[in-house]
Parts: sequence; C-alpha cells; structure tokens
Amino acid sequence: MHDPCAADLFARAGALAQKLPSLHDPEGPRLPESLPPVVDTHVHLFPDNVFDALWRWFGEHGWDVRYPLYAPAVLDFLFARGVEHVVALHYAHRPGMARDLNRFVAGLAASDPRITGLATVLPGEPDAVSVLEEAFDLGLKGVKLHCHVQCFAVDDDALQPLFALCASRGLPMVVHAGREPKSPAYACDPHLLCSADRVDRALRDHPDLTLVVPHLGADEFDAYDALLDRHEHLWLDSTMMAADFFAGFDDAALALVRKRWDRVLYGTDFPNLPYAWDREVRRLVDLGLPEDRLAAVLGGNAARVWGL
Repeated sequence: MHDPCAADLFARAGALAQKLPSLHDPEGPRLPESLPPVVDTHVHLFPDNVFDALWRWFGEHGWDVRYPLYAPAVLDFLFARGVEHVVALHYAHRPGMARDLNRFVAGLAASDPRITGLATVLPGEPDAVSVLEEAFDLGLKGVKLHCHVQCFAVDDDALQPLFALCASRGLPMVVHAGREPKSPAYACDPHLLCSADRVDRALRDHPDLTLVVPHLGADEFDAYDALLDRHEHLWLDSTMMAADFFAGFDDAALALVRKRWDRVLYGTDFPNLPYAWDREVRRLVDLGLPEDRLAAVLGGNAARVWGL
C-alpha cells in the first residue's frame, strides 16, 4: 500500500484515485474479554437494495467489500463478537428517499437497545426540517450527513436550519466534512467543498451543536487538532484512519488519537471494509494507551456524546 507510485497517485488525485486492493489479513473470532466496553460509532445500516447499489459502487471505485452483510446480519455479526453498542448511520443521495431510510433505521433501533439510530436528510431538499422532526419523533437520536456523496459544504446556508434544529434538541450530528477519502467517482470535488475552516465557521455560528467529524477529519489532522481546542462540542471518529490502509495517513492519524484521546470516538465503517473487522481496534490497543484513555476511545467518549 505504501509504494512510491501509490503515494504519488494519492497526492495527485486523492485516496480513492483508483480502486484499492483489499487486504486479506487475519481476523479474530471476537474482541478480547480484557477490553473495556466497545462502542462502534460508525456502522452503516441500509435496506438491502441500497446496500447492493453501494457495494457495486465500492467494487468499481473503492475496494471489494469483505463483509457484504445486510442490516440484520451486520448487527448479529458485531454483537456476537463482543461489540456492546453500535451507532447506526445512513445517508440519502437524492431527494425524497430520506423518510424511507429513516423509518428503516428507526425500526431496527426500536428492536434492540444496543442500537442508537441516526436520521438523514438531503440538505436543501423540500421540507428538510420536517423530515428530521419526523425522524426524531420516531426515536432517532441524531443526524448523519455526507458532504462527498450529498455534494454540499458544511457552512452552506441549507445546513443552517438543520444545525439549529439539532442544537435545540441536544442531538448530535455526524457530518463527513473532511476532504478525504476523495474519489473522482463522486459528482463533486470534496477538496472544494470540505475544509477545517468551513467546519470552524459552522461551529462559530452554532456553538451549542455537537458535531462529530468522521475519519479524524482526514487529511487535515493538524487543523482538526486545533479546532478541538476552539470548540468544546466537536468530536472526531477514528473510522478507517487507524487501519494503515490509506497511504500517507497512518502516522498522523495515530498521533492525533494519542494526543486527543479524550475527543476521539472509535468507529469502523462496518460492513463496508476492505480488511478484517477487528483490524482497527487491535491497532488502537497496540498504541499502548493507559487503560483509562483506551477505555475513553473505545467506548467512554461515545457514552458521553450519545448519552449511553
């Protein structure tokens, strides 16, 4: 993964400039009993047909998904292996589909207290605020948005009423607002839409909003480190950044986890992974953090954010 040609390609066109080879690393049968409670804050749950379309996209533009499991099997897989709680994420890539997706995830979350389900909406679509209000009435506990897929910037005017609603309800938002992993297959350029500066502006306008930025804000690790000092309700999740998969990210990502352990949430992107399901948690354990700090990253911080 770290040969010079791959690194040059990454620098020119982003982490997903071409389809990446999946890893065939060994996986463990379950999490070690010695670990503190583990909360996976970045698990994707979609209806079967949406998963099928997503996996086709990954197979062409990203990587071959190692765990093509539908939603019930995703949950069974993780819980059987010792994950204590999951935060379920999804996103709508076109107008008019968010309500159905929200109902789907709300039904799953209502069936098991180990699931915290989030809502989604397409920023700027008609009745976006009503879509979220209805989702919250169904019991969903926050919102997931994806700048790369939904083609918006986090400081766009269309986001303002959504941020205000979540802040007023005390419900977190998970927004993929980092620039990477960038793919030319997206309909927009994430490097034009995404930056730590835009996140800074959004949070200055909504200082009470709890915002989680996935992937440790890749690739602006230093800038997000600085933002954590400025915004007490900003959090980062570790998803795919502790796995030594994307060329050029690993050292900076792990350094950020070591330094900001009190503001980092463990997440995986399961089931859409190109490597073993427990690869990242094992590498986080190998950091050698003191027990209380490891416990915070693996579950304690998530309990604070999501009220678990």
